[in-house]
Amino acid sequence: MRKSALQVVLFVGILITSVLSGPLTWAHEAPRRIEITAKRFAFDPGEITLKKGEPVVLVIRSADVAHGLRIREMNVDVKVSAGGTAEVQLTPERTGNFTGHCAVFCGAGHNSMTLKLHVVN
Repeated sequence: MRKSALQVVLFVGILITSVLSGPLTWAHEAPRRIEITAKRFAFDPGEITLKKGEPVVLVIRSADVAHGLRIREMNVDVKVSAGGTAEVQLTPERTGNFTGHCAVFCGAGHNSMTLKLHVVN
């Protein structure tokens, strides 16, 4: 009787150890990171395509003066200091084409500094 109880405890222990030491299949993947460089008077890349419902992190780097990125429909409004970097996480909830604008006045071409964002299924 004691031997079978010991075998059950040993089996359960091995089972728990193997489950906990294996990769966590239910864990979420880290969001995709998209690097964007802001410089007078453009974003590089100038167009980005995202999938609806897929979380992403936009990493915005300023190559010169202070810049920003505002995409009203996505509730994105981030500012980047001169030569600095900023991150913003977003998960697009609807498809369509959206336009981001530089959110910090950066000179004479500021009004033409845009980023096209395409969200697809």
